[in-house]
Amino acid sequence: MTSEAARFEGAVDRDPSRAHWMELFFDLIFVALVGQLALGLHEHPSLETLLLFTALFASVWWSWVNLTFTVNVMPWLTRKQLAVVMLAAMFAVGAIAVAAPEATGDRAWLFAAGNAALRFVLLGLWISQSWGAGTASRIRLLVYNGVTALIWLVSIWVPSPWNFVLWGLVIVIEVTLLVTSSQSWADRVLPNMNVEHLSERFGLLVVIVLGESVLSSVTALDDAFTVASGLTALLGLGVISLLAWSFFMYGTDAMRSGLEHLREAGDYRAIRDTVGFLPFLIVVGVTAISGALVSAIHDPGAPLPAASAISLCGGIAIFYATNAIISLRFGRPLGVVLRWAVPALVLTLALVLASLVLESGLVILCAVGVLAIIVLIAELADRAKPNVAT
Repeated sequence: MTSEAARFEGAVDRDPSRAHWMELFFDLIFVALVGQLALGLHEHPSLETLLLFTALFASVWWSWVNLTFTVNVMPWLTRKQLAVVMLAAMFAVGAIAVAAPEATGDRAWLFAAGNAALRFVLLGLWISQSWGAGTASRIRLLVYNGVTALIWLVSIWVPSPWNFVLWGLVIVIEVTLLVTSSQSWADRVLPNMNVEHLSERFGLLVVIVLGESVLSSVTALDDAFTVASGLTALLGLGVISLLAWSFFMYGTDAMRSGLEHLREAGDYRAIRDTVGFLPFLIVVGVTAISGALVSAIHDPGAPLPAASAISLCGGIAIFYATNAIISLRFGRPLGVVLRWAVPALVLTLALVLASLVLESGLVILCAVGVLAIIVLIAELADRAKPNVAT
């Protein structure tokens, strides 16, 4: 039995298979953070703001994944220890949220400081729990969280645009270390991974992102309160609801069973992809769709701006394409996945054509139709499973 397992066998005053209340409290700050980062998509939709959101959210995403995974593979953390970690991380994320609207301008220093603080929190947690795992492990910890934290700090005093180059360097270092992690490290850590907790945490994050979309739509309707805007907002709620149906009716259960299968197989690379990389695209896709809905609500009688049309159609395509790739990584048969993935992408292509000729409100109506058909196809395929089995 490892020292970690022995420590866990002692007595833990929380259920490591469920998200703790302090984790949920920590997630509240992400409502503000996602909303702050998405302001540009809502107020000034353009390809530039879409790319900027994606780039800035990358650092936030890595921080969230790192913290979630760290807590997940340390089931011996007590409630008080977990609470201290979450509160410290919450203040760091709060700083990032405040800085987000001007992250490439006057508040770049605060954005960098928040990211540095969050990595120092993670460094302290790993050192206190896993410092005795060997020299190689210590070096990895110091580089992954310590060196990257220092680079974020140094970037505060580096003039633009070189500070942004340093930010990108941090992400490259973290991704490289994640990709090149040794199998021995994976063999030591993965047995502690709790599939139930991890699936629940990712599900809660998607809830938050979908909730931000609802909040943004309500705010947009408040700014432009007309009958046409109200109907468009109602249709927008339909879009969000159908995305939620697709994810929570199928995605969460698939993640739970899929991660369990990968953990038993010791497939670290597939776990890395389905936990660290691919869900990032789902979150970006949903947020991009939210920005398009806000644009349509503001002016439902005008054509959808090009950037908003890309956000809507691209967001839906990314959402389903990424879920298809995740399903394949979980070991789902290719034929089963293609049954719903191909219609989803073909219908999204039709939505692109609609966005070129129709008014914004009608484009959102078409989006509801597209998503309803995709959900219907998935439902019919799900009902056919027992017949196939027999």
